[in-house]
Amino acid sequence: MVGALIESYAGPMARVIVIGAGAGGMAAAARLRVKGHDVTLLEQGERYGGKLARYERDGFVFDTGPSLLTLPAVYRDLFLKTGGPLEDAVDIQPLDTAFSYRFSDDTSLELPGTDPGRIAQAMGEQLGGTAAHDWRDLMARAADVWRITRQPFIQSPLDGAGTLLRLGLTTHPSAVRAVAPFTTLRRLGQHHLRDPRQVQILDRYATYQGSDPRRAPAALMTVPYVEQAFGAWHLGGGLATLADALAARCRERGVDMRLGVDVRRITTNSAGVTGVETADGERMAADIVVANTDAEHLYASMVDDPRGRKPLRTLRRATPSLAGFVLMLAVRGRTPGLRHHNVWFPSNYDAEFDAIFDGRPVDDPTIYVCSPDDPRMRPDSDHESWFVLVNAPRHGPIDWDAIRESYADHVLEVMARRGFDVRDRLLWREIRTPADLERGVRTPGGSIYGTSSNGIRAAFLRPANISPVPGLYLVGGSSHPGGGLPLVGISAEIVADSIGRARPSPSA
Repeated sequence: MVGALIESYAGPMARVIVIGAGAGGMAAAARLRVKGHDVTLLEQGERYGGKLARYERDGFVFDTGPSLLTLPAVYRDLFLKTGGPLEDAVDIQPLDTAFSYRFSDDTSLELPGTDPGRIAQAMGEQLGGTAAHDWRDLMARAADVWRITRQPFIQSPLDGAGTLLRLGLTTHPSAVRAVAPFTTLRRLGQHHLRDPRQVQILDRYATYQGSDPRRAPAALMTVPYVEQAFGAWHLGGGLATLADALAARCRERGVDMRLGVDVRRITTNSAGVTGVETADGERMAADIVVANTDAEHLYASMVDDPRGRKPLRTLRRATPSLAGFVLMLAVRGRTPGLRHHNVWFPSNYDAEFDAIFDGRPVDDPTIYVCSPDDPRMRPDSDHESWFVLVNAPRHGPIDWDAIRESYADHVLEVMARRGFDVRDRLLWREIRTPADLERGVRTPGGSIYGTSSNGIRAAFLRPANISPVPGLYLVGGSSHPGGGLPLVGISAEIVADSIGRARPSPSA
């Protein structure tokens, strides 16, 4: 089977080193291997998955990274093209009730997991007024924007502002108006949605890119559209089982996978990449290097080549993405009204973003709780695993190591005020701060998505997959097209296809 797959992509073979075994790195490694390349994957940690990870203790299991799978077609395509169906590798489950929202006026809203029409109807029934009509109208526009932007913006290599210029030259002016390139997501929401609770729901999707909805582009309206049109999905045992499946697929295809290998430098000459050097001083030759690392860390610390200075300058002009403060709670008993995904909004959402991008901990944060009704993620039916996420500023402006315990107490108190007091039912808690993320996966300050989408030019400040250093490619959430499992999977496809078009010749 392996031979047949590789032969079907017969072409010039290159020696490829992939740095980092996150979802993007493993997806790129598998795709490149079946194209016939000699692929070595180097991971500095002792496990595969990067941010796509889990924490287990006493029968409680928590996804510590992504907790929702959307646009599963990206991974269905990956798995089919590298050996077999996604459904044979993971237990993919649709969520009928995807999200439960609670607002500061004590109203609540539960939404199904798929179909914008059903979701609009649910909004109308529970919120009243024009909610159904307004959401349906917004998602119709978002569908048009997804159709217009999917190929040139998301599934193709980024070409700076030239991408926007090509869109303007090749697309009808009405289509460009639908994209609203100079409008923010917040302003778009206020234009379409008369219920401020719906504006809050739309605002939340800016945080999927680590951004402020008052500054993020209106094109992010496609994020809820994709989620609702293609479904919200859970993986039995947790999303981290996808990391297990990706690692298994890479091994099956013959990728040389090595844990505990810390790459400190990418070596180059005038022609481009020549290989890598590890922390132990080992030099490994390569024709191509694919970096599944934070782009700022890559260009600032790993690439000593003048051709890498321009993307570093661009990165330093961008606003870093927000970070996250996490509690993992082992809860005794069952909680009435708790759903798989829960979002509890504050009374002043703007104050949250003011604090985050000013470098202050949020006093009254939005609280997200993921508590899957999954027997593989709890010790028994009388207990619950709560993954609690609060948007937070990066480590650096705040010393998260100094305030981790006191802020955890504060978050639990805010949860109690919102009607979910679990303090007397806690068996134990684990805390993860932006400082922990920075140390664990080397993302500066613990920024979840690298750079934010704040500002109308933000999409063009995100690092391109094809580096100006010949032979160096970027994959993962800090590069184009952005963070989240679907976009990371797409970045791997872009990289593999770009390397195929480059048709590299192996070094002597």
